Amino acid sequence: MSRITHTLKALAVAAIGSLLAFNAAAQSAPSTIRIGSTAPGHLKFILAQHHGSFEKEFAKEGIKFDLLPFTGGGSEAVTALATGAVEIAYIGNNPALRAAAQKANIKLVGTSSFVRNSGAYIIVPVNSPIKTLKDLKGKKVAYLAGTVRHSTLTKALKSVGLTSKDIESLNLPFEASGPALARGDIDAIVESDNVAATLLEKNAARILLDAGNHPEWAAPNVIVVNGDFAKKYPEVLKRVLKVDLQLATWADANYEETVKIFTTRTKSSEKAVRNNFKDGRFHQEPRLTDEVLAALKAEEEFMEDAGLLKGSVDYSKWVDKSFVESAYAGAAAAAKQ
Repeated sequence: MSRITHTLKALAVAAIGSLLAFNAAAQSAPSTIRIGSTAPGHLKFILAQHHGSFEKEFAKEGIKFDLLPFTGGGSEAVTALATGAVEIAYIGNNPALRAAAQKANIKLVGTSSFVRNSGAYIIVPVNSPIKTLKDLKGKKVAYLAGTVRHSTLTKALKSVGLTSKDIESLNLPFEASGPALARGDIDAIVESDNVAATLLEKNAARILLDAGNHPEWAAPNVIVVNGDFAKKYPEVLKRVLKVDLQLATWADANYEETVKIFTTRTKSSEKAVRNNFKDGRFHQEPRLTDEVLAALKAEEEFMEDAGLLKGSVDYSKWVDKSFVESAYAGAAAAAKQ
């Protein structure tokens, strides 16, 4: 073999190797990542929107991010996730547990938040004759089915010996239920405190129950990912959770600015937001601790007893801690430098 022929073959091999490496690199990162959140938005989701945090992390790769709030609640978000309409979602524990119990192709990879003050109210018109939870029997109560508010209502009714069969349930978002309550068309609403505050501060409603007084009812909200995405892009997902951890840390270090950003972007009540995070922390750490998983298992048990769940969750298949643990390991290594 001549030296020229040998050189040409070597160049061809190198070119093929470079092409394969290029293709592998192209496959290791998607062009766009879609992240969903139940509306008005989980705190870290809102901060990422405000700061452009994910785009900054992946600026070199040119990855675009679509951050999509789902106004139809957790069921809408989890359906989008399971079908691949979004890759990652910040959602409540109830829709996540239902999807896991139904063996949807979804992985639990982090904690969105674990606030012991669950931040949910049952509110009634200010002049309503309803004075106690027992007075809800036979009344029209609006809430988004399959959400944490649904769970809160069920727990509240159970505490006074009632069930959802004792009320007339209406599956409505606040955009419909709020005006309906103000008109007197319905008797009560179950809603997050920052959303319900829009009626409370106008003196159009009063609080029948503040779930914040029942920390034993609290369960973490979660970060879930489409299983195919996690399998195909593990390094990308690790970096997404690295950004999530950075946002959680930034929020606690910048309390006042975080409150301002969240209230402005979600049009929430500042008073309600401060009440929800009244200990000066936001409890957004993404690590999947034993306490987080125990709380999810307790919520799963409650949902099953209340008829809100079909099937059971296989935590060994649903939970994958590796991505968030990589984020914490990277943060620890950076802190030592």
